[in-house]
Parts: sequence; C-alpha cells; structure tokens
Amino acid sequence: MIIHHLALRTDWDAALAIGEYRVSTRGLTLEQVGFLHASTPAQWPVVRERFYADLDDAELVLLDIDVGVLTARGIEVVEEPGEPGGSELFPHIRGALPCDAVVATRRLSDRA
Repeated sequence: MIIHHLALRTDWDAALAIGEYRVSTRGLTLEQVGFLHASTPAQWPVVRERFYADLDDAELVLLDIDVGVLTARGIEVVEEPGEPGGSELFPHIRGALPCDAVVATRRLSDRA
C-alpha cells in the first residue's frame, strides 16, 4: 500500500543527507507532534490546498511511501482523525521515515 506525504523540497533534501525524514507537517517535527502526517491518494490534494496553498509547486515534493517497508521496520502506521473530533481518518506514521521507504518522489507540476 502506498501513502503520501507533502514535503518542502528543502526538508526532503536535508533528509536524504541523513537517511531519514522527521518533519511531521509544515514547521513541526516528529518530536513536537508525535507522528508524521500522511494521506491517501484522494486526501493529499486537499492537504496541499489547506496547508501549502501559499507555496509554489516547485517548493514542494510529493513522497510516495511504501507502508510495507515501514511495517517491516517496525514503524507503525495508524489511521486516525486528521483533527481532534474529526471523522476523516488519515494515516499517521509513528516514527521517523527511512528515506528508502519512499519509493517515488514527484514534483507537483508532474502530477497527473
């Protein structure tokens, strides 16, 4: 199963240098939030509009994450409400994202 995470290109480039990604969401780390926000294929465009609308596509990258790789490494992915009391469930990654669990990175201008 593939899930997605929108990342600032600069954050992803920094992660590649150290082998893992630790940004939960824009401006917040894994340590601050307790998990990394992710989304389904249907959810990420809404996340883009809600939280990253002020940024150009060139500043962002969409990470395609293989849940099987995370599970094999003991990193749990939990479906939880996106907001307290919300009903829509989002995948939350309960740990740092190993860069090799990202099976593709896509520029938003290349999306279909």
